Amino acid sequence: MPSVAFLGLGAIGTPMARHLARTDWGLRVWNRTSARAADFAAKYAELGVTQAATPAAAARGADVVITCFAVSGDVEMLLDGPDGLLAGLARGATLVDCTSGDPTTSKRLAARLAAMGVGYLDAPVSGGVVGAESGTLTVMIGGDANTIETVRPFLEAFGKKIVHCGAVGTGDAVKAVNNGLLALHLWSTAEGLAVLTSAGVDPAVALDVINTSSGRSNASMNLFPERVLTRAFPRTFRLALLDKDVGIAAQVAREQKIPTPMLQLTAELYQAAHRALGEAADHVEVVKWVEQLTGTVIKSQDASP
Repeated sequence: MPSVAFLGLGAIGTPMARHLARTDWGLRVWNRTSARAADFAAKYAELGVTQAATPAAAARGADVVITCFAVSGDVEMLLDGPDGLLAGLARGATLVDCTSGDPTTSKRLAARLAAMGVGYLDAPVSGGVVGAESGTLTVMIGGDANTIETVRPFLEAFGKKIVHCGAVGTGDAVKAVNNGLLALHLWSTAEGLAVLTSAGVDPAVALDVINTSSGRSNASMNLFPERVLTRAFPRTFRLALLDKDVGIAAQVAREQKIPTPMLQLTAELYQAAHRALGEAADHVEVVKWVEQLTGTVIKSQDASP
């Protein structure tokens, strides 16, 4: 029976690991905050889940090791030393990195692991906490096609759509560009609704038109009606992480020598918003920064003050 290790029990990683716990594979978990891993292992002990004391212990004997952290550098820092992943990974194992990372670091990780006979896939996910909870994440993968097929059953535990994007690093690139578009849609929709609100149009009315017309996006169809017009602004995905992702997309464009003035400007705008709103702000709260810049509050006339 194959075994799997999962490292990184954050907001997305925890429900992903939960789906793996409910399979027949043995699951070991590790987290930088050990209490979180201990709580998870205790909760699912009857399913055979155990806590590993170190990354090396988590990887030792595992056929598949899945990592899910904020940035690629977090994964790279886990490799070395007597307690690092390299001390536990065995030849023939595969490291599946579900971090929304950067292609350059992923390529470096892949090269180091290949020298040990260990496979590597960059496999960032999309779908947020809701998708992770329901097991319907989209997994975009860079790496060898045969390796993907080997680990596909593990990915299908938490992913509904699994897409091979190309060589190592392409999964990261697709995820970054996708999130760059999310950022652009959020900002441009906020600007447009600020203009219409100032002109006397109820933003709810404006969205009713936009969302049946060519200007619609996920931001206009879901995020603005549910979070902005209501002034709810739940914190589900940090602005800091979206800033990071847009920055990766802009960097990939520069490395490819592709002129992307809109993407580069979006990266600059999100850096400024991140600095202004702080580390705890949700990504949709960037609308609050646009509101400050425009002097206009975007809310439904039916919303509470």
